Amino acid sequence: MSGAGAALSATAIEALAALDLGGVYPGPPLQAAYPYAVVECGPESDWGHKSAAGRELRLAVILRDSGERPDRAQAFADVVESAIAAGLDVEGWRLVTLALVRRRTVAEGRGDRAGWAVAIDYRARMLAED
Repeated sequence: MSGAGAALSATAIEALAALDLGGVYPGPPLQAAYPYAVVECGPESDWGHKSAAGRELRLAVILRDSGERPDRAQAFADVVESAIAAGLDVEGWRLVTLALVRRRTVAEGRGDRAGWAVAIDYRARMLAED
């Protein structure tokens, strides 16, 4: 992950840390209390121009929760989306655009290990600050 991805990921983790989640992690945790979120930055490409460096990258927030129904996980996902939409101040970068690409809810496990994952993917375009 480049400096752009690390900065965006850290900023998103900081923004979500204030929410009432069991935790917010930069990668899949070995143990965590439900509900929790995982924040990752994915593929990056050049988005610079003649006089400034830039990056286009994907920001993924995966919210995991237990339960028979996805209602609580989806409610937490709404709160996560609102926190991200409120704006991220990425150190060393100017966040030009942050667009929701997709949101998907999937069932995980069965029986007493049943749970839900809500994946929220964004496309971020950033320019380096001088």
